[in-house]
Amino acid sequence: MSGSPAGRALRIGNASGFYGDRFDAMREMLTGGPLDVLTGDYLAELTMLILGRDRLRDPSLGYAKTFLRQLEECLGLAQERGVRIVANAGGLHPGGLADAVRELAGRLGLGVRVAHVEGGDLGARFPGALTAHAYLGGEGIAACLRAGADVVVTGRVTDAALVTGPASWHFGWAPDDLDRLAGAVVAGHILECGTQATGGNYAHFTGHDVRRPGFPLAEIQDDGSCVVTKHDSTGGLVDIGTVTAQLLYETQGARYAGPDVTARLDTVTLTQEGPDRVRVSGVRGEAPPPTLKVGLNRIGGHRNEVVFVLTGLDIDAKAALVREQIEDALDRAKSRPSEVRWELARTDRADAPTEETASALLRLVVRDPDPDVVGRTLSGAAIELALASYPGFHVTAPPGKGAPYGVFEAAYVEREGVEQVAVLPDGERVVVPDGAPVPVRDERPELPGLPRRLEPGPTRRAPLGLVAGARSGDKGGDANVGVWVRTDEAWRWLAHELTVQRFRELLPEAAELPVERHVLPNLRALNFVVTGLLGEGVAAQARFDPQAKGVGEWLRSRHLDIPEVLL
Repeated sequence: MSGSPAGRALRIGNASGFYGDRFDAMREMLTGGPLDVLTGDYLAELTMLILGRDRLRDPSLGYAKTFLRQLEECLGLAQERGVRIVANAGGLHPGGLADAVRELAGRLGLGVRVAHVEGGDLGARFPGALTAHAYLGGEGIAACLRAGADVVVTGRVTDAALVTGPASWHFGWAPDDLDRLAGAVVAGHILECGTQATGGNYAHFTGHDVRRPGFPLAEIQDDGSCVVTKHDSTGGLVDIGTVTAQLLYETQGARYAGPDVTARLDTVTLTQEGPDRVRVSGVRGEAPPPTLKVGLNRIGGHRNEVVFVLTGLDIDAKAALVREQIEDALDRAKSRPSEVRWELARTDRADAPTEETASALLRLVVRDPDPDVVGRTLSGAAIELALASYPGFHVTAPPGKGAPYGVFEAAYVEREGVEQVAVLPDGERVVVPDGAPVPVRDERPELPGLPRRLEPGPTRRAPLGLVAGARSGDKGGDANVGVWVRTDEAWRWLAHELTVQRFRELLPEAAELPVERHVLPNLRALNFVVTGLLGEGVAAQARFDPQAKGVGEWLRSRHLDIPEVLL
């Protein structure tokens, strides 16, 4: 493949936002237009748990097998077009995936140079964890590319490292080029979730054709700025709204800390340059923190669930009856589950034209360390009521044996105690030095705070979503909700109206939980972090929406008094 195209913009694309994303995306990105580097993000908190369970069954596994199948179709195409491929599909076993890629290239008759990045496996420090991996930065990727690698696979690096690594290689950046690296981190964060930057999962989707959005790419400049765009003639859209939505996704405060740099999200400036072209500029960087985040997954126990269907009249009474019967059966069982949770979803309508729309759903979830307690105990209690409970008794599916569930936790370790190793195409193992600059006091002036409040005027009771967009997601057991508006006038209202108190009023599930609000004036946005909303994380499935994907849309559907001038 071609050498580094230094001296011009780096055109870097994304072909995967998660393990299981659109299979054809790699081919679409390689054939849709010119690229220098194609990245793929296959890892998430839940994915690491899945790969950990794969590795328990077979120690040779632990990586994203889909990536190999995609390469089987596309490796020759990437070589023909001179596109380097960088992916974190190595998961828990990047060396194993690198060997598999070499074997695939040999079968295809391709002279492809494969390298991988390893390190950060801290299982020995965290006994009892199924997986324990530090989030590494992009310098190992850069070292592999400098050594001439055509394909680089990694384990648990940060999502943004898939962009900071190639950008550092391409432009020759040093570890203290903080503003440049911060710009690349922001570009990486925009690209990492694939089509979420091009109209997927977008609050204002009704005004655009987003049925099959194309995957995003960024044209990165030497100063760290970039233009986010997509290949011509692909679906979806790229505008300030779609980019803002992704910038707010799964972040916390204005300082977005990572192993390469701390990017100041409150310095990002977005400019619409043309159709499907958004310039991202002005990003400031600060030294990275002295610690690295470690993602820990462990098996938390076993869970089971059953959903009772309640049809027609007397829904509350029917729910109360079956709940009392089940609770009594569990109390009389040899062992009662350590956790029992009930949730009634009133999906029923009065005088409904179909049985389904006349029905509500009562969901019971049980958890316990003992699989028998959530298996036979629950199934016996539920099935024995088939002819002895509320009228119309039935369930969506009979309870099964129960299944193990995972728990995610985050820990932090001193970065000097974690070794990152670049295994180059010739097999040489190079320990990547930690060149992170020492943090210094930030002499830059603080950015403006809240804008002047919108003058009072007539208001109308209406959904927040008529004037604001939102996107939400998870970080372990916490949820984040980013909210933004598209005009300065709306920002003058939102910044003062949507306080933490108002947020809690609109979302009662957060009323008793810690909530932090972060202000991002350049984006006309607020970011809320709700601690503990998701319990022990997505794998524990402690909540109806375990990744908080719909929390932002719930917030947008809530009514409050909105100035008529904004409506």
